[in-house]
Amino acid sequence: MGRGRAKAKQTKVARELKYREFNTDFSALQRELHGDDHDEARQDTEAEGDESDDPYADRYDENESANR
Repeated sequence: MGRGRAKAKQTKVARELKYREFNTDFSALQRELHGDDHDEARQDTEAEGDESDDPYADRYDENESANR
């Protein structure tokens, strides 16, 4: 008796996937897959600073100084 609701949800998801229009940038996908000079730029930005990637870095510093 409980299968009706689950099947209705599966049908809804299947219809959304079937009739949805996707706007895919194939040129960007191709550049990403081939790695055209994008890898060098990414390596440069990774080496610059890891602290900027951490959104909680400033909170950690504040809590550490308050506990002393």
